[in-house]
Amino acid sequence: MSDDNDDRTYLVVLNDEEQYSIWWADRPLPAGWRAEGTSGPKSDCLAHIAEVWTDMRPASLRRRMDTAAR
Repeated sequence: MSDDNDDRTYLVVLNDEEQYSIWWADRPLPAGWRAEGTSGPKSDCLAHIAEVWTDMRPASLRRRMDTAAR
């Protein structure tokens, strides 16, 4: 299915490392992921992720680097 014909609803999901992805709204979430609160067309969800996920490093790496910098 091309993105042009994709009329499914997606969820923005987040894992414990604060990494983002999208998931089909009509399917159970995969283990280790939770809904972030945004849903809609794929393009809207991807645009939201591009806006909010500004630091691609996993949360554990950010914490280690912050600790090392102090």
